[in-house]
Amino acid sequence: MGKGGGCVPSKKKHPPAVSGKSESDAIVQAPIPFPDHAPETNANDTATTTTTTSSQQREIAKLKIFIVFYSMYGHVEGLAKRMKKGVDGVEGVEGLLFRVPETLTREVLDHMKVPPRDEGIPEISAADLAEADGFLFGFPTRYGCMAAQMKAFFDSTGQLWKEGKLVGKPAGFFVSTGTQGGGQETTAWTAITQLAHHGMLFVPIGYTFGAGMFKMDSIRGGSPYGAGVFAGDGTRKPSEMELALAEHQGKYMAGVVKRLCQA
Repeated sequence: MGKGGGCVPSKKKHPPAVSGKSESDAIVQAPIPFPDHAPETNANDTATTTTTTSSQQREIAKLKIFIVFYSMYGHVEGLAKRMKKGVDGVEGVEGLLFRVPETLTREVLDHMKVPPRDEGIPEISAADLAEADGFLFGFPTRYGCMAAQMKAFFDSTGQLWKEGKLVGKPAGFFVSTGTQGGGQETTAWTAITQLAHHGMLFVPIGYTFGAGMFKMDSIRGGSPYGAGVFAGDGTRKPSEMELALAEHQGKYMAGVVKRLCQA
């Protein structure tokens, strides 16, 4: 799938027991769809030196999940970084962080008191997407839909659409909203149209986060569509529960990508 490396089957992993009395105590991790064992090989098969070398290269290379986001005040970026931790925790898969181009001028951003961005995270171009094996797209809401900066980025993928470069690649979403009724679900829901036109596969997390999806004793963003954070007036930071859900989504997506690569 794509131009990433080949799959490296791993043994099924079980999440460590959660201890202490932190906000995420009630999380019950659901099984991640990892393959149980490597596919059997036929001892009678013969292979040329070229084939063997190619196979070794595929084993060394890791599958790549691009975590592509737009974050104005850092809320989505916080989820993205924790999501990368989840992806990287799965053997044979790595998460790569990218931000989409900004459409506002520096003058406007300064007037809006937007903090400096992390220069260690590179800006992505539409053509770069063809190199990924899977995606996690993150963005804040604007009236229940994705922010204009992310929409502008998707609008720039016409050549990839024309050439079918993203067909069959899995993708998920994570979001940021100001309030509980601000679009935690609709922001992801309305973004599915972008994937549909490219022939991509939408991968929601459903209720695989276990008991953490049902906690009602604190404010928490996120939905079956993907991780989420409530930004409030902009000063609220992601809670540990919201970050834990983001990490889970990264791990879950990595498992899905590995399984699809095995097919």
